Amino acid sequence: MWQDFNFDIDMAVVEQYLTEYSLNIFFALLIFFIGKFVAKLLTSTLSRALGRAHVDKTVAGFICNIVYGLALTFVIIASLGELGVQTSSLAAIIAAAGLAVGLALQGSLSSFAAGVMIIMFKFFKNGDFVEVAGASGTVEAIHIFNTVLKTPDNKVIIIPNASIISKNIVNFSEKPTRRLDMVFGCGYDDDIRKVKKLLTKIINDDERVLQDPEPLIAVDELADSSVNFKVRPWVKKEDYWALKHDITEKVKLEFDKAGFSIPYPQRDVHVHKVES
Repeated sequence: MWQDFNFDIDMAVVEQYLTEYSLNIFFALLIFFIGKFVAKLLTSTLSRALGRAHVDKTVAGFICNIVYGLALTFVIIASLGELGVQTSSLAAIIAAAGLAVGLALQGSLSSFAAGVMIIMFKFFKNGDFVEVAGASGTVEAIHIFNTVLKTPDNKVIIIPNASIISKNIVNFSEKPTRRLDMVFGCGYDDDIRKVKKLLTKIINDDERVLQDPEPLIAVDELADSSVNFKVRPWVKKEDYWALKHDITEKVKLEFDKAGFSIPYPQRDVHVHKVES
């Protein structure tokens, strides 16, 4: 009889609990599912807006994920509050955890901010040859935290975006044309007018050299062992290295054929005989 009495009491407690909290549970679930739907709708709307603003997909995806995570966190806290959970202490714990994570990831967050700037302001893009953070190479990928370069000898360099933003960025591929800066020297005994005429012919005979702007060929320096000519033709950026190598080789061959000397550093020593 006592057992039946206890059972009846337990069932009564359960029924009372369900009666009191069934509405709370219902509203908590309602808040969660509606809130989750609203969070997805908000994220979708934000994604379309960023797309219309031509924001990079990587940045847009990252921003949408952050917004969705924050919105879902707010919905969960609201649902737990409807169940009677003390959400103030829970919010304090989440805030403290967020602060700790932020401090631990301070360097990563600065790289993230730098990555957003690189992608949004388009300092460079995939395929550009750049010099950043003391390294040179072709941009293979721009990630939200780092940038990947491939060097001419096929090495891969991964550079944190924070290091890139904090220093000068040199983009060799931004403009369609580039200027070749070359210096060729001849001997002091050579006729510099003939040397200049030969250099002009070598430059103008190459179809890859652009005539606008006009190439510059001029005496630049009377050096210790040579008369140096500054040779500065303009070329398309894709012809830069090939033309540089070809012009250097052709100058040597044509100088040899014309009898012009390409002097190397030397000193004249004069010996004076002193009679005893």
